[in-house]
Amino acid sequence: MKFIISGKNIEVTQGLRNAVEDKIGKLEKYFKPDTEVYVTLSVEKERQKIEVTIPVKGNIIRSEQVSSDMYISIDLVEEIIERQLKKYKTKLVDQKHHASSVFKQDFIEKEFMDEEEVQIIRSKKFDVKPMYPEDACIQMELLGHGFFIFVNAETDQVNVVYKRKGSTYGLIEPEV
Repeated sequence: MKFIISGKNIEVTQGLRNAVEDKIGKLEKYFKPDTEVYVTLSVEKERQKIEVTIPVKGNIIRSEQVSSDMYISIDLVEEIIERQLKKYKTKLVDQKHHASSVFKQDFIEKEFMDEEEVQIIRSKKFDVKPMYPEDACIQMELLGHGFFIFVNAETDQVNVVYKRKGSTYGLIEPEV
């Protein structure tokens, strides 16, 4: 695996680099050697955060973990990604996203017990109305939801606004 490690408000020391490569390196058993792993370590007040992103032909495997200690965050993120891989392996392989070009053959062939099968238990339909992102945030707040789907009045594309930690908002726009 090829690690691309960066830091925000933190110096990436050799100790941190070794901890990331050792812990996340345990995932090597699933991936081909040339797989790139993007790791961002950041510190905000007492929060020690690690974000790991692994681009996989048509999908992204991603996790972020926060704790009061960076080494604990590193341990947690590895466990989460491994669980994600086992849970979604059959979907990744079944969707024919050229899984064999990214994952090792023994991982593809190995059977894992599905811890939690994804089940959709409710479906909704609603009118998508053109509005500005700021108006969509207000509508989301009025509904008491964590996200809101709308047609952006400026771009005429479907967008999503979502609530972030710290009373801020995010906007998801499709890449054309």
